[in-house]
Amino acid sequence: MAFILGVLPAFSQIRLGVKGGLNISKVHFNSGIIDSDNLTGFQIGPMMEVGVPLLGVGVETAILYTQKGLQFADGRMSDDFKSDFLEVPFNLKWKFGLPIVKGYLTTGPYVGFRLGGEKVWDAVAFQIEQKNFATGLNFGAGVEAINHLQVGLNYGLGLTNNYRGGDISGKNRTWSVTAAILF
Repeated sequence: MAFILGVLPAFSQIRLGVKGGLNISKVHFNSGIIDSDNLTGFQIGPMMEVGVPLLGVGVETAILYTQKGLQFADGRMSDDFKSDFLEVPFNLKWKFGLPIVKGYLTTGPYVGFRLGGEKVWDAVAFQIEQKNFATGLNFGAGVEAINHLQVGLNYGLGLTNNYRGGDISGKNRTWSVTAAILF
């Protein structure tokens, strides 16, 4: 086993690239007092993929500038509360299929650091404060064509309470449609 683990890095394939996409985020609160709508943002940044070609498994990580948040709409008015994050996902990746077109599945944790946006939001009857650090889990699937272009769908399930206001707390939930070019 030690020999296999020692030799495996020699056969691994390291690829760098750029990843970007569209985010559709929403905050799920633990109370029915606040109901948020979807908010559209984006993500972009460098990525790295390390894979073992014969087994089809590997890891994918990135440093992504991403926008998340929520939208309040009550019929009379609508407010968007966007925040900028630096997210670092670390996903296990499994590829399957033919050499020209492959499918893939990913899963793994992420950490996020708030870079900007309003820290305190005035809601209907109270203030909501946003935390500076977030963690969660990613689940994704996609297609890789000609060994250089990837298109995927990802769901980010926030694990930390990033929003607090009185007894109310909320967690991020984000759908992302992404494209990546690998070199």
